[in-house]
Amino acid sequence: MHSLIETIVKPLVDFPEEVRVETDENSSRIVYKLSVHPQDRGKVIGKQGRVAKAIRTIVYSAAGGHHKKKTYVDILD
Repeated sequence: MHSLIETIVKPLVDFPEEVRVETDENSSRIVYKLSVHPQDRGKVIGKQGRVAKAIRTIVYSAAGGHHKKKTYVDILD
């Protein structure tokens, strides 16, 4: 899932080398924490959160059948 998120986000940003994805997992959920350069935050979120919503939709769809845990994508400040 890390590579999927990076593949989606890196072409959108000006500083692709600063894209980081961390995983926080427990028994019931997996949270992918996405951090980007501060100047790229707006590009990843998009107008009215449209880009962020699209990223989350793709990740949720890809993760849906692979495991029983709830999946989340957080964009860190």
